[in-house]
Amino acid sequence: MNWLTSYVRPRIRALVERTQNRTEVPENLWHQCPSCERMIFHRDLEANQRVCPHCGHHMRVGPEFRFKTLLDEGSWHRLEPPKVAPDPLRFRDAKRYSDRLKEAQAKTRTYDALEAAEGTIGGLPVVLAVMNFEFLGGSMGTAVGEAFIAAAERAIERRAAFVVVTSSGGARMQEGTLSLVQMARTTVAVARVKEAGLPYIVVLADPTTGGVTASFAMLGDIHIAEPGAVIGFAGARVIEQTIREKLPPGFQRAEYLLAHGMVDMVVHRFQLRATLARILNLLLRPVPLPATVEPAEAPVPASAPIEAATHAEPD
Repeated sequence: MNWLTSYVRPRIRALVERTQNRTEVPENLWHQCPSCERMIFHRDLEANQRVCPHCGHHMRVGPEFRFKTLLDEGSWHRLEPPKVAPDPLRFRDAKRYSDRLKEAQAKTRTYDALEAAEGTIGGLPVVLAVMNFEFLGGSMGTAVGEAFIAAAERAIERRAAFVVVTSSGGARMQEGTLSLVQMARTTVAVARVKEAGLPYIVVLADPTTGGVTASFAMLGDIHIAEPGAVIGFAGARVIEQTIREKLPPGFQRAEYLLAHGMVDMVVHRFQLRATLARILNLLLRPVPLPATVEPAEAPVPASAPIEAATHAEPD
């Protein structure tokens, strides 16, 4: 009896079969908080709206999450984004820009870094546009500009509030000047919404920087920031190197901007939907005019009292 063929080989074969038939365990069952570095079970994290239950750090979320948590259930549907030239400058660095776009689209299953939907919040009409940081850092290119303008026009057409959730690293360098032009185009779109007498509300999520901050992100009628969000134009390190001074603690964080009057309120993610509903109720709900009160008698001419006073009966 050969112990290699009769004993070792069957044991190895059985071990391989058990390994192949074993159910694979997902790799994303646990998430590490980037702030406190504690591990969080994925179900607990989702149940807590992707807010760390230990330190309260607000993790980055995408458009799908925002649509489901901010808009009334069953009231919303996505708006089809306008199609643009995918690589207008035929840009290439380490790889072609068109290849980067395809990879980002496959990763996020979205067309570009901004998605929009129309629905209601608290029963009031809203067009909600959300930036996706997972798509090339939420950078603003031609597609983002076109999607933003289309969402603003839909808000005007529907007589709805225009709410934008920003999360971006700034302009998209692969589109050069075409990306910078979107700053002016989105600014004009915001002006048209305001000229129509409709509310424009901006929710500043982490991070909101660069050309997005320098354009439509800071033009809102009301600015709401999530706790701890980085909001600014240039990076803190660039500013320190430029002014040759140490920046104060918490610089460019939501709480720092609130203390210095740059944002109107810092709202926890749990309270964001209720806060938006309350604001929209104040800005969109028609106020009934008071009923006019008819005078009890006809008004007396101004000269009548004088004439009555000067008139005397004869003796």
